Amino acid sequence: MPLQVYSTLTRKKEPFPRRPGETVAMYVCGPTVYKPAHIGHMVGPVIFDTVKRYLAHLGYKVTWVVNITDVDDKLIARARELDVAVHDLAEAMTKDYMGCLALLNVTGIDHFPKATEHISGMVTMIEALIAKGHAYASGGDVYFDVTRDDDYGKLCNRGIEDDPEARPDATGKKRNPGDFALWKAAKPDEPPEVQFNSPWGKGRPGWHIECSAMSLALLGKTIDIHGGGLDLTFPHHENELAQSECCNGVPFAKIWMHNGLLKLKNKDGKEDKMAGSLGNVLNVADALRHLPGGALRLFLLQTHYRSPIDLGIWDWNDKAKPIPDGLVAARSAFEGFQRFAERVERVLGQPFAEVPSVGAAHPKYAALLKKFEQFLDDDFNTGGAVGLLFELVTALNKLADDGKLEDPAQAKPADRQEFAEGVGLVRAVTGILGLELGAPKVELGGGDELVKGLMQLILDLRANLRAEAKGAAKDNPLKKALFDQTDLIRKRLGELNVTLEDRPAGTTWRVG
Repeated sequence: MPLQVYSTLTRKKEPFPRRPGETVAMYVCGPTVYKPAHIGHMVGPVIFDTVKRYLAHLGYKVTWVVNITDVDDKLIARARELDVAVHDLAEAMTKDYMGCLALLNVTGIDHFPKATEHISGMVTMIEALIAKGHAYASGGDVYFDVTRDDDYGKLCNRGIEDDPEARPDATGKKRNPGDFALWKAAKPDEPPEVQFNSPWGKGRPGWHIECSAMSLALLGKTIDIHGGGLDLTFPHHENELAQSECCNGVPFAKIWMHNGLLKLKNKDGKEDKMAGSLGNVLNVADALRHLPGGALRLFLLQTHYRSPIDLGIWDWNDKAKPIPDGLVAARSAFEGFQRFAERVERVLGQPFAEVPSVGAAHPKYAALLKKFEQFLDDDFNTGGAVGLLFELVTALNKLADDGKLEDPAQAKPADRQEFAEGVGLVRAVTGILGLELGAPKVELGGGDELVKGLMQLILDLRANLRAEAKGAAKDNPLKKALFDQTDLIRKRLGELNVTLEDRPAGTTWRVG
């Protein structure tokens, strides 16, 4: 089946508008950088990073833009609250956001335009809208006239009269309640750094025009994919679409993709939204103290991108349970994949990340690859694709168990070859999903070699304790005490995010 993508605009799955080998232009709305990134901010980047990875797998050349809103009412208010410069706050929160993307292996974004870098382009667009009769200046502000756009509301399938946020304007500047700001006149109490020159006086752009101008500057008048969270559909994306098409006279986006939002339940089982007012916002940095970035990425990909992402039950006031049940389960699942990667190194003698990423000639694995591609061809169904990854790893673990592949004396060459081919397919699948498996690089103050040496010392001491415990008589009171000490070492290392695994050949360790 050729690639099909559901578009919010047409409310149906559409054939993908490009052919392999062609360039795909993709724009996804980014954050307003006034607070640290929370896990909801990672949903879109992880989804669309995977979309780009799969399109590249099919042979497309993707240019992906994610904007940074570094001038906005919320940002100005937060900077005033913290008594810092708007620019300094925006820079700090942008750095935090970029760091979070790196930890979740979001590597495909080509451009991060900042709103403040594209003010002139926004002014040019606004001037064009005024000249065409779609906008008007009023008292230093500029508004888009929704009544002059016959198609307004087509993305959300609502008319002007259905706008719940359209209210009479107390200032008398707007012609219609639903008109939205393209330019906002500077207020007396706003800092000079958020006041920009324009034909209408000093001020700053409205939120919606920012994305239209940045998309136009970097991707052209018509893009292939416009993405973002479901909560942005109205008014942000509706207004983006209206002003872009009225200005440029051509369709703005061929496909509109909207990802579902996070949902969770409190300790009583009642569904709650994640909100600062409830105190249940989980920042990425806080979440990643309790699970690796790969586990959080896996969690976000386990659900089809258009569906709500269920975090499960979470009593955010319970310090003993710092992350929701859904993330706990994802951490356990990711640990299983990590154990498989470690097994690959024991069987094949090379790190999982160095195994060639290939397709599959073996009929069983060729069928699984085809099924994987069918999932993603059907509106980027990452949930089905992740399920198939579990199926593939389970089959390879069974092959390793049944064939005794970790014992060179008993392993059959044909089984080892089949295992290697299957691992190559796992590498291909995890590469598309953006899941990095294998022992992460340890970087602590003393350097890798010192960390390895200290860990080996701890493992040797623990091994000596275990040997003494096993050799002690059953009635020896020290037997239990010795085993308790070995368990304590495991527990304390676990609190430091170090996992131990006891095997016949010895104990192994990993971070995460």
